[in-house]
Amino acid sequence: MVSWFKKPAMSVEPDAFLVRVFDRKRGWQNRTAQNLLISVGKRYGVPRDNVVPVVYREEEGFQGRDSMAKPVFNRILYKISGEALMGGQGFGIDPQMVSHIVDDIVEARDLGVSMALVVGGGNIFRGVALASKGSDRVTGDHMGMLAIVMNALSLRMEFDKRGVGCTVLSGLAVPQVCESFTQRGMIAARDRGDIIIFAGGTGSPYFTSDTGAALRASEFGADAILKGTQVDGVYSADPKKDPNAVRYDELSHDDLLEKKLAIMDASAVALARDNAIDLVVFSLHQKGELARVIAGQGTFTRVLSTQG
Repeated sequence: MVSWFKKPAMSVEPDAFLVRVFDRKRGWQNRTAQNLLISVGKRYGVPRDNVVPVVYREEEGFQGRDSMAKPVFNRILYKISGEALMGGQGFGIDPQMVSHIVDDIVEARDLGVSMALVVGGGNIFRGVALASKGSDRVTGDHMGMLAIVMNALSLRMEFDKRGVGCTVLSGLAVPQVCESFTQRGMIAARDRGDIIIFAGGTGSPYFTSDTGAALRASEFGADAILKGTQVDGVYSADPKKDPNAVRYDELSHDDLLEKKLAIMDASAVALARDNAIDLVVFSLHQKGELARVIAGQGTFTRVLSTQG
């Protein structure tokens, strides 16, 4: 059922966060209840901040956003490795895995956080690997940036299917397929409530996608960089190889550098530290884990900008 309250607000059947709406131009579209409300609110001049989802469950009654899980962070950058998009494949992009990742992002975003993404390109191409065999490093890095753009476009397609606002901003100019990164463009997309995907790395060679993520997080004003990995946090050693590896709950940026815990390269960790940005590492294979981590739940390692 659908009801309109003063704010306005919307009630939906138990757990029906995904609804189908008919668009005359695009046909049937999957939309989240929150995103649908924002679209309707824009049409009638209702500010985004006044759009509040209200979920109805028989045993609990109406549950507004204030009674749902509250996010620990207000603005985050989510770093996704290119390899994560491969799923069970040995190369390229697995559409099912992309869909799984986007579902988790939409669920997390509906907690009310402002979100940006950075994805790597290792599932398609690595410039460093080419350079190690004697090829030109600059050309190899530019090819890696193009791989990142390809991954960003695959994510954007999934957001489009769900009717979720998404803007791709690339550090490498490819105007035929997406906008080039500018500070003004980023702020405009952020103010629209879009999910922003920072593609193309920094646009310059010799910088990893981790460093690009730390740079964009600083420009985005992120409270934290969340990194989805193959394991559920930061370990003293590779837990898949060392059964005695110890998982850390909390660390500092300096701990990462001193212990040489390779969750991100040193320049990315130092840039995050200097801009007081937390790092949070968790497993991306657990469905819904991103939202739980943002709410301070789930299993993860948090690298604090200041340790109490």
